[in-house]
Amino acid sequence: MNILKALFIAIFLCSSSAIGQESKPNIVIIYVDDLGYGDLSCYGATEVSTPNADKLATEGVRFTDAHCSAATCTPSRYSLLTGRYAFRKNAAVLPGDAPLLISTERETLPKMLQKNGYKTAVVGKWHLGLGDGNVDWNSKVSPGPLEIGFDYSYLIPSTGDRVPSVLLENYNVVDLDPEDPIKINYKKKVGNDPTGNENPDLERYASDDFHGKTIVNGVARIGYMSGGNSARFRDETVPYQMLNKARNFIDKNKEQPFFLYFSFHDIHVPRLPDTRFAGATKMGVRGDAIVQMDYITGELINHLEKRGLKENTIIVFSSDNGPVLDDGYADGAVELLGNHKPGGPYRGNKYSAYEAGTRVPTMVYWPGTITPSKSNALLTQTDLYASFAELIGHQLSEQEAPDSYAMWDVFSGKSTNGREFLLEESVTLSLRHGNYKYIHPTKKKASWIKDVKNIESGTSTLPQLFDLSEDIEERVNIEAKNKKLVKKMQAEIERIKNNEVSRKK
Repeated sequence: MNILKALFIAIFLCSSSAIGQESKPNIVIIYVDDLGYGDLSCYGATEVSTPNADKLATEGVRFTDAHCSAATCTPSRYSLLTGRYAFRKNAAVLPGDAPLLISTERETLPKMLQKNGYKTAVVGKWHLGLGDGNVDWNSKVSPGPLEIGFDYSYLIPSTGDRVPSVLLENYNVVDLDPEDPIKINYKKKVGNDPTGNENPDLERYASDDFHGKTIVNGVARIGYMSGGNSARFRDETVPYQMLNKARNFIDKNKEQPFFLYFSFHDIHVPRLPDTRFAGATKMGVRGDAIVQMDYITGELINHLEKRGLKENTIIVFSSDNGPVLDDGYADGAVELLGNHKPGGPYRGNKYSAYEAGTRVPTMVYWPGTITPSKSNALLTQTDLYASFAELIGHQLSEQEAPDSYAMWDVFSGKSTNGREFLLEESVTLSLRHGNYKYIHPTKKKASWIKDVKNIESGTSTLPQLFDLSEDIEERVNIEAKNKKLVKKMQAEIERIKNNEVSRKK
């Protein structure tokens, strides 16, 4: 009798475990590159139509005060995957030959989900470094995504405007001919490939000196490359290749919970959308790239629906930083902008300490579970780690995701009680507290942002405080009349800098 009872309990426990595992929702993060707050029609854009992103907004929760962690890509990606502020790692925009930025010993979002029964994949732009600092692109490229929690990866190794201009599947360059080995150098020219600086007549559009190195697919890139000709990507087909790999991953893992980090290269430079989108807007290649991004987003959503996964899949849609027009190429983005406002009503752009540097479109979509709504909660992508852990019942260890707060009720629209304080990283640290925005002073202004990118840096040698409820464009510095509040916000920045772990909002 005791044996039968024990057997029954064992069977019951196994069944319960299986039910629990199957009930865990799939998680898809759609991460767009350089998409500004005002770049989608659901956020007020009138010069471009984005019906697929709009679907996520109207049928999910659309956030109006949600932020990436930093005004540039590498830091935001680092914080998203680690739940840790990038300044703790001194993370900045990485060169194409940088070593893996995330320690293989560090807990990450994909590792956490793996431990809880998820299959995990990253498909798209990486830009978090690979290898140990001396990568041989002609053999196994490691460590990388598979060492920090992903079961599968299909990547642009760094970003599209940097060599090597190839795709990397797990550890190996796709379609590489061993008789034509890749050589990469960021300091001096290798091989005989033409460069933008030497052969501007071969470029589709002009590049600045920094981007004007080896020409691949008619566009000069940052850094020098030779060899690997059969492996070099065509920018126009990359979005479709990424979509295909994402679909394959979903099909292979649809019987178990999965996590897909789908990381667009669009609408980052160089912008070379497929010819089917040529003229989709009056804004040239930047506008057309937004339409292409929206199309691919729709195809991914449709695939989930066709596989019967719609109601058991959470989709988070957002961007890695604010918008930028001229980022190294004369592609007409500035001249053809027209009435479009990439940052919406906010001041600044990518690189900037002003709001448009980090306030980005953010939607959370889970049909049948999340009630459609609009939320003004103050949120950061850094909190996705702890929030997903909270959702699936994972208890964070003391040092795991130290800057991430469990806020699933806010992400799911059940609560609007967002962050009390929210850190924004750029060339300095800024802090939101309600509608107040404090920008920490710098020793000198970051003049290169204005000189090179024609973007307001937002920096000053003096403390800056703005009341966004009355001054949405951050024009009137009210620091002099609010010394006590400035002191409080400065103290909070110091607390954050000196305290790795804080679970309190």
